[in-house]
Amino acid sequence: MPATVIVGLQWGDEGKGKTTDFLAEQVAVVVRYQGGDNAGHTVVVGEETVKLQLCPSGVLYPHITSVIGNGVVVNPATLIRELDMLIGKGIDVSKVRVSRSAHVIMPYHVALDKANEARLGGAKVGTTGRGIGPAYGDRAWRLGLRMEDLVVEDRLRERITRALADKNLLLESMGAERFEVEPLVAQCLAWGERLSPHLDDTTWLVQDALRRGDHVLLEGAQGALLDLDHGSYPFVTSSNPVAGGACTGGGIGPLQVDEVIGVMKAYATRVGSGPFPTELLDDTGRGIAERGREFGTVTGRPRRVGWFDTVPLRYAVAVNSASAIVLNKLDILSGIETIKLCVAYEIDGKRTETWPSSGAMLANAIPIYEDFPGWDEPIHDVRSLADLPENARRYVTALEDHAGVPIVFVSVGPERTQTIERAWRPMRHRPGVQA
Repeated sequence: MPATVIVGLQWGDEGKGKTTDFLAEQVAVVVRYQGGDNAGHTVVVGEETVKLQLCPSGVLYPHITSVIGNGVVVNPATLIRELDMLIGKGIDVSKVRVSRSAHVIMPYHVALDKANEARLGGAKVGTTGRGIGPAYGDRAWRLGLRMEDLVVEDRLRERITRALADKNLLLESMGAERFEVEPLVAQCLAWGERLSPHLDDTTWLVQDALRRGDHVLLEGAQGALLDLDHGSYPFVTSSNPVAGGACTGGGIGPLQVDEVIGVMKAYATRVGSGPFPTELLDDTGRGIAERGREFGTVTGRPRRVGWFDTVPLRYAVAVNSASAIVLNKLDILSGIETIKLCVAYEIDGKRTETWPSSGAMLANAIPIYEDFPGWDEPIHDVRSLADLPENARRYVTALEDHAGVPIVFVSVGPERTQTIERAWRPMRHRPGVQA
């Protein structure tokens, strides 16, 4: 049975956690395929809110094997805290599997990240300071440690010694403290001992699941507009959140993917630095941010808020070959008299509906809006499209028209149950589970 990829169509924070959690009941394996603990998913189940940084959202279901794929960079300390948190909530983590090939975020990666952002000052990228970029950099330089190295002391010591020769010089040049080999070796061995039961060859684990006919769901972190290759460079993440990243980071081939579900919010947000044409700096924006609780799951940083932008939407749908869309947080727009929808840009005096590949051009983009009348009614309890206010239905239809892809689910609240199934779609079921 082929696999399904869930990908963000904006700058991240689109509600992929809820989407994965909503769909995960009918799958056997959920794979996180890129990113690190700089990105998180918030899942609300009844009165319980669970914030995840590394484990896939499917971990809340006891029947699911949750996989942290080879494309993820793992901070072992974060993962151990997360596992302990889940255990404390009574959640079984015995089926959590971590790729032996996933790279390790070391303490010196975190120090380098923070020191470099401080050095850049006003020109900083706006990273979370979690060491993600330096860890991916070491992977490309073939200097990285992988999870498998945490359980082999001789190899671990050799690799740390080799890495610190350059890292300490760089840290000292930026006024940061240097690291010693043996304390790092001891820390890594302790991590390895705790996490060794979870280490696995996850590529074959996923491939075997597909051969058995199990449904595999792959979830990305961040969103397409933060993709290292396809996002608003240099204000991007250090990996590939786009659907293609699910193949390299999850251990599957392109022909094994039969569905790509894009996730987006009814408005736009982004964190960190970088151009944001539709950003709202007024009371409307502050109201959306407050109602939408727009703060980073991991960092708590306030997210920048803006009107929905269809220009990057069309681009994101294309580069991800999205086959369906989940629209989240429609309820947050209730009570706004007039909702603006960006349909094109003016750049250097010319109208364009094409997402610019140049970050400098994007910084000069002036949004061109269409106005939509809003609605006053709260919609948290709506469970069918027909029961939405007419103006809300018109807005959803406009988003769908611009995307050119069907919106199949509309979320009207954070809980699993607060979801409108707008269009019937065949959902696969686990063997032995009645449809």
